[in-house]
Amino acid sequence: MKKMDRTATQDAFREALERHVPPAALIARQVEAALTEDLGDGDRTAALLPADRKSRVELVTRQRMVVCGRAWFDEVFRRLDPQVRIEWRVADGESVARDRILCGLTGPTRALLSGERTAMNYLQTLSGTASRARVYADAVAGLPVRLLDTRKTLPGLRVQQKYAVRCGGCHNHRMGLFDAMLIKENHILAAGSIAAALQAAFAVADGLGVEIEVESLDELEEALAAGATHLLLDNFDLDQLRRAVTLVAGRARLEASGGVTLDRIRDIAETGVDDISVGDLTKDVTSIDLSMRFVDA
Repeated sequence: MKKMDRTATQDAFREALERHVPPAALIARQVEAALTEDLGDGDRTAALLPADRKSRVELVTRQRMVVCGRAWFDEVFRRLDPQVRIEWRVADGESVARDRILCGLTGPTRALLSGERTAMNYLQTLSGTASRARVYADAVAGLPVRLLDTRKTLPGLRVQQKYAVRCGGCHNHRMGLFDAMLIKENHILAAGSIAAALQAAFAVADGLGVEIEVESLDELEEALAAGATHLLLDNFDLDQLRRAVTLVAGRARLEASGGVTLDRIRDIAETGVDDISVGDLTKDVTSIDLSMRFVDA
């Protein structure tokens, strides 16, 4: 990727984190790529139908879900044919029951058929992410902790999944390697020590946040002595997490990470850490079962 293109993409990613809904231009580029992947040089099957035929369809969920992805769904049909009209009955972030009609679509039959799969792929995948995030958020309800996503996202769906995480009630960590510094084990080994890695990071951070991973209480103390203000506690057990919270006593922000599962999440939160990063929010996605059915053809 050329430098100018990379900078533009990074700016768009930052804006996606700052805004509730990612920029329209970014969504348009993502949907264009998805449609190109599916349609190629044309939908051969839809072409069998008369060009002037119009239909109405309804989108229904077959399971309980948290809605996410309306903007991408809409953009699919906008790009295929602006005559398609979509009437939403639900909003992103809304929890809905199974068999709920999510929206109705009216327009040229060819466009409805050609866009069906791409539009539903977006909505079912992002709603799956949002629904998973909601389960985790509910598990720590009432506790002063933030649940964070990670970079363990589906390739090409980083912005979309991070938006879905927010719709589900959790929070975003860094978007990528460009908008925050996270010093991990291999960085420390390459630099020579925790102190050396932090010193080098502070010298070039230029306003970016700097967080460092530690694997023991001794390393935590070393990082604090070197000026760390954000610490990632890697695979600490519950007793170690409690001791870390006591030892730090508010001098740095603490993030628990590694081996985080739904059955352990509340116990981890109750240790008093500030943040918990959860790869499961975006890594192992189960799509929502949706159905788009013709009601008037």
